[in-house]
Amino acid sequence: MDQTRRKLMLAAAGGATLAATPMRQALAAPEFRYKYANNLPATHPMNVRAREAAAEIAKDTNGRFQLDVFPSSQLGSDTDTLSQLRSGAVEFFTLSGLILSTLVPTASISGVGFAFPDYDTVWKAMDGDLGAFIRKEINAKGLLVMDKIWDNGFRQVTTSTHPINGPGDFKDMKIRVPVSPLWTSMFQALGAAPASINFNETYSALQTRIVDGQENPLAIIQTAKLYEVQKYCSMTNHMWDGFWFLMNRRAWEKLPKDIQGIVERHINDAGMKMRADTFKLNGELQTQLAQQGLTFNTPDPAPIREALRKAGFYKEWQGKYGEKAWAVLEQSVGKLS
Repeated sequence: MDQTRRKLMLAAAGGATLAATPMRQALAAPEFRYKYANNLPATHPMNVRAREAAAEIAKDTNGRFQLDVFPSSQLGSDTDTLSQLRSGAVEFFTLSGLILSTLVPTASISGVGFAFPDYDTVWKAMDGDLGAFIRKEINAKGLLVMDKIWDNGFRQVTTSTHPINGPGDFKDMKIRVPVSPLWTSMFQALGAAPASINFNETYSALQTRIVDGQENPLAIIQTAKLYEVQKYCSMTNHMWDGFWFLMNRRAWEKLPKDIQGIVERHINDAGMKMRADTFKLNGELQTQLAQQGLTFNTPDPAPIREALRKAGFYKEWQGKYGEKAWAVLEQSVGKLS
């Protein structure tokens, strides 16, 4: 009897050990746990695809690497988070090239007005020589960056007074722009009266007619309900912007090569999927915004680009970016200045 009980107890103990092993594995902390921050809502394609990538990375590294996603500027403003990235408090961060230009001046060159006629030209440039040039400039500032830039979209002009059909329609138009010399100089060159207004004040500025118009990607026009205080949306595609997927160099170099490869592959794949998501979303939003009262038109960009050239806009920014950077841009998009 004693012998039988002893066998049963040993068997039970063995079973408990076997059952506990996978639980211990599941509860074990990952070898590497990194934070990824961005400024977009959790429902945006950027965060949907980032969460998918995080799950795939955890799976392919057998739980050794965990990527925690922090959307909606949860870890601070863009400026704050960039500082955290540089110090190592945050390991990954996606940031617009237009904002990154405060640290890497040439990062905003992809936002030069009317440089890109369409997405085919954008991706050929940003996946090619222009993207490689900007990544090299980013690396020179002590950061690392993934190969594939994520999409922030083309910007469009909305107004309450008249559609934009050509360069003359900008004359004396009061238009809200972000606090940025690139925007201000472009609209001044077109004869408009740009006003630098914080985005959280834009709706009321349009409503009270402090300004007649503004410019943003369709997704922002929709989510901020600017269609309630605007009548026309001109598909000017006047600027394109993307999000660079930035990395803290020290944190990246701590990772073993096999984990680096897995993370890099899934992040770049997620960026490509997000590009497709954004393209599809823009098509759907135009239909939706039209139903909500905006009248759409698509002006010919060539005369507007020519007006900028004659006003010296491209020559001015060629001087600011430098001959080398400008040559790479024109190699990708054609002659501007």
